[in-house]
Amino acid sequence: MSLHASKKFMIHPVSRIIKAVAITSFLFSVPSAYANEGARAPGMDKATMMKMQKVMKSDMALMKPDLQKQVKGLSKQTKMALMNILSTHTRRSKQLTLRQVMHEVLSDYQSITTGLVTDNNEQAADAARRLANHRLPLGGLLPYMAKGDINDDRLASLVGFNDLVEGNALRLAAAADKGNTGEATMYLGKIAEGCVACHQVFRGQPGVSNRLR
Repeated sequence: MSLHASKKFMIHPVSRIIKAVAITSFLFSVPSAYANEGARAPGMDKATMMKMQKVMKSDMALMKPDLQKQVKGLSKQTKMALMNILSTHTRRSKQLTLRQVMHEVLSDYQSITTGLVTDNNEQAADAARRLANHRLPLGGLLPYMAKGDINDDRLASLVGFNDLVEGNALRLAAAADKGNTGEATMYLGKIAEGCVACHQVFRGQPGVSNRLR
């Protein structure tokens, strides 16, 4: 991600970011991650719902008991939102961690940038679609979050973040397909803002040592 885009976005307090994405999340109607089989959102067919229930059951089996308890305690609305996000991804890894997946996302972002600055819209569009359909790590997303992040209030922001990053990646791809480099470049900045915002909430500065004075 560009340093300029990151610095520009950092001027906004984290509380405003959380509020904004939380509001955005309520604009989406989403299916169930761990809810009963009959509950599914408009637009998701029964076959997709059954497939996602199988995926989520597999993820749950990999979680330790304390994480399973936390996930089971989430509200139906949160579970529905999680499943909707995961249902848009067709690529899953049996060994990669979330950090490794994020490295792939960064590589795709850099490839988008390269395509745009070299007037290679095909490269930009392909890389944007890879980013939007990035691999999911072993066990899904939740095992890589801090214990304090596995709650309804915190996870509500994921829907907004998902649209900022993956939604804008798909919009970028559509613009690049039309040869509209200017519009595609506009979405590039929005993707960066989404990445930085999500990291501020769920990650913090990576690599910081707690053994320094």
